This record gives sequence, C-alpha cells and structure tokens, in this order.
Amino acid sequence: MSGNKIAHRKQTCKKQSKGPSTHHSTELGQTPKVRKSAGKTKEKLTTGKTARNRIITGDCIVVMNRLPEASVDVVFADPPYNLQLGQGLTRPDHSHVDGVTEAWDQFDGFAAYDHFTREWLQAARRVMKKDASLWVIGSYHNIFRLGTILQDLGFWILNDVVWRKTNPMPNFRGRRFTNAHETLIWAAYDKRPQYTFNYHAMKALNDDIQMRSDWLLPICSGEERLKDETGTKAHPTQKPEALLHRVLVASSKPGDKVLDPFFGTGTTGVVARRLNRHYIGIEKESEYVRLARARLQGIKPAAPEDIQVTPSPREELRIPFGALVEQGLLMPGSVLYGQGQQPCAARVRADGTLDCDGKTGSIHQIGARVQGLPACNGWTFWHFRDQSRMLPIDFLRRKLRARIATLNGSS
Repeated sequence: MSGNKIAHRKQTCKKQSKGPSTHHSTELGQTPKVRKSAGKTKEKLTTGKTARNRIITGDCIVVMNRLPEASVDVVFADPPYNLQLGQGLTRPDHSHVDGVTEAWDQFDGFAAYDHFTREWLQAARRVMKKDASLWVIGSYHNIFRLGTILQDLGFWILNDVVWRKTNPMPNFRGRRFTNAHETLIWAAYDKRPQYTFNYHAMKALNDDIQMRSDWLLPICSGEERLKDETGTKAHPTQKPEALLHRVLVASSKPGDKVLDPFFGTGTTGVVARRLNRHYIGIEKESEYVRLARARLQGIKPAAPEDIQVTPSPREELRIPFGALVEQGLLMPGSVLYGQGQQPCAARVRADGTLDCDGKTGSIHQIGARVQGLPACNGWTFWHFRDQSRMLPIDFLRRKLRARIATLNGSS
C-alpha cells in the first residue's frame, strides 16, 4: 500500500452487498450497525471431531464457534483493514488504480469495526490451545485497533514484526511517505511461556545470525501470483509464500494444526501442507475457495527429514559423555584430540572421564584446564579419529540421540 491509501483488498467474513453501499458513518459511543455472526455455513461441522486439511466455506465467526475448543496450534489471520477510502485513485498517466471499494471492507465507523474484530478474535481464541500463538497482519489503518483488542481479550503480545516490501506500490500523489511495509502482531494465548518458537531454526534461516523483527521480503509476483482467464490478478492481495514460510517455521512444528479464518486463495494452506502441517481454511467467497482448492491439489508435502527444524539444545535429549562409552561408541583407552591452539590429547576412561597428563575430570573440565580457560564446551573441543578424518565427539552424541529416537519410535 502507498501513502495515498492505496491498500490491499481483504477477504473477510463480512457479507458483500449486491448494490451500492448504504453504510453511514457511526461515531464512537453510538450503537454501530454490525452484521450478526449467526448465519448459514455451507458445510456441516462435527464439533466432536477436529477438522484438518480442509477448506470450509462460510462465515468465519460462525465456523470457528462450531470448531472444537482448544484444537489448533497456530492462527494466521489477514482480516479486513477498514480502509475508508473516500474517492477513486489514479496514476499520473490517469490510469485507474484498484483500491478497496468492496462492501466487505466497509464498516459503519470504528465502533462497528471494533465489534467485528472482537467477535472474530474471541472465536479464534476459543479454538486455540493454551500453548498456541496467533499472527495477525494489518496496516496503519487497523493494526493499532487490533493490538488494543488483542490485549483486552487477554492475549500476550510477543512481537510486532515489520514486513518491509522490496517492491512496494509507489505513492502517486506525493502527499505522504511511500507506505512500504505491513505489520504483523505475534501474540501468545496468555503470559505463560509455553508457545512454540523455533529460535535456532530462525537463526539458521538467517545465516546463523539472530532473526530480527524487520523482514525484507518481496510482495507476491511472477508465477506465484494467481491469474484468471483474462490474465488479471485472481486475488489482489495474495500474500507471498515466503512470508508464511517464515511464520510457520518460526512458530509451529510438523503435525501442528494451522487455522486461517480469512483463507483467500490458500497461501497459508499451501505452505502448511508443504511443511507437513495441517491446515483449516475458512473462506466465504466461493470463487476464492475454488482457486484455493485447485492450487492445493498440486502441493506435495516434503519428506519428514527435510522439514525438521534446528532444535534448541535445551529441548534435545540429554546425553552424558559416559553414555558414549557405555554404548561402545568410544572404548576405554580411546584417544581424543583437543582442537585448541596448543595440540593436546587425552585418554577416555571407563567411567566417562578423561585423563590428560595425570589430571582427570570431565570432558569440559579437562578441556578448560589444557587451554587455561575458566570453561570449555568439551563436545566441540574434543575430536576423535574416524579413519583419515577428525570429527568432534558431538558427532557421536548426535548419532546416539538418533539411535534412541529410532528405538522410541518403534516401541
């Protein structure tokens, strides 16, 4: 979106009008005109069974209120922005710019928009597990109102992430800064620190540098952009798959269930399926449902070993060095070689300690002693000889972890 209020079209659960808009401005404090959340949903839901990998056609609030409580792990929502555009938009060459004039983005003032926002957020919160998190994306038109309501409902805001676009739409009128970003709010169900955050996966994705809260990504374009029979964009605000990839890798695990209450043409479902997550998409517009279903048919899940994220060391199974000796991965008397500036060697003892020049201790203690340091990570300092190459003993620890995981999986 640009500073002249050119903005993204948002598919919502607000019913479209068939004729000219009859909405009128409603001031805060007055009773707003709002649509009722009751309504017909085209697909029957079984409240006792958790749906997955399906698109449900209907009103998102109605549908979410019929889904089982505490049944989803992540919510990604791209709700209407309530842009309140007052006139048509043109480029300097007088060509028309598609703004958002549809009825589903028109509300009778801020009070009506806030009522709608509170309804769908309450419905989403009901279906979230206690350790789930929610992402919601918006612009300066609505993101601050969303943040207030999130906090009022008890969500705990973790980050506001700025999606900085490499190729934003320019500002044609020159009366504001070019609006080159959108904002995502990432929030946990509440203050409890039980949500999923794959910190080390995000660091690995960013060349082993901490991932920051400003993400530089292009808007959806090229072959990824869906077109209709005439070559026109099938959905004007189709989100890039790269954005959803980062969101889901950061905040979910394989097998998790991802809910998108404003599914559109299915980007969330595409990325979820590719990453071996389950999805539930809710969408009211039948044409978008048709496009999303066709799009999802061509998506194949990646192999399980290809979607495993880099784990946090705190989450991995603790393996003491002595277990390598017990399991025969290192024999008593094996020689380990330190990889510091001064070459050194130590012998492995049967109780899992090392002997170096008559001094004994753990792999960490002896590693620190030979280097004259206060501490040492023995798993990376000490190496063993594997035929013609030297490998860190952490290689053997990972091998033992994999062996145990295989045994646990077959039991």
